[in-house]
Amino acid sequence: MQQRLPSRLDPPIAFAHRGARAHAPENTLESFELALRLGATGLESDVWITSDGVAVLDHDGVVRRGLRRIPIARVASSELPGHIPSLERLYETCGTEFDLSLDVKDPDAYDAIAAAVRNRPSDAAGRTWLCDPVLDHLTERRTSLPDFRLVHSTRLAKLSPGPERHASVLAEAGIDAMNMHHTDWNGGLVVLFHRFDLLAFSWDLQFEHQLEGALRMGVDAIYSDHTDTMMEAMSREVGTP
Repeated sequence: MQQRLPSRLDPPIAFAHRGARAHAPENTLESFELALRLGATGLESDVWITSDGVAVLDHDGVVRRGLRRIPIARVASSELPGHIPSLERLYETCGTEFDLSLDVKDPDAYDAIAAAVRNRPSDAAGRTWLCDPVLDHLTERRTSLPDFRLVHSTRLAKLSPGPERHASVLAEAGIDAMNMHHTDWNGGLVVLFHRFDLLAFSWDLQFEHQLEGALRMGVDAIYSDHTDTMMEAMSREVGTP
């Protein structure tokens, strides 16, 4: 059996992707609550902003009205379907005793996210991981969001001129973590990003062998739709209860 490489976060964060979406409707309060009951230490969702400035959790960022698909940015929060929760509702329902990974789909949502999180206990911001594929969005906000954790989410093939230079750029910009698909990571890359004091996050881990492999590489966070399978792998590989 491959020896497990050390993570910088011990134990790694176990993010339930869109909640326990393998067992309940994704991005609903039901799904988020279930994920926490199953043992997830983190929740993940996509965040958008409504026309009246409310940060809400949804994957596609559109609502249906008959045959029309309307962007959430053009809809008031009071007019959204009941299954789309606001970030505030998530905290009201689930508390704050978890890490929260948010894919920021609309750059205009950053201020609304910050306001909602800062209304919570002081450590909530430090457990909020704001993920964005556009590095400039993160670097532009590093100064205004010193209490949040910023994550660059992209693919290995897009790291030009290479992962080592990219890791250096992230470190210089004060970015906290690199988030890539599990097929992009290997043990050497995890060690490389750790060397620059960056965390390594791995997503789309749906099967036991994928979860176990990522944990043995020493990644610092894993994302899965299958919360029960993820937590069983965490128990075996990391020893979490």
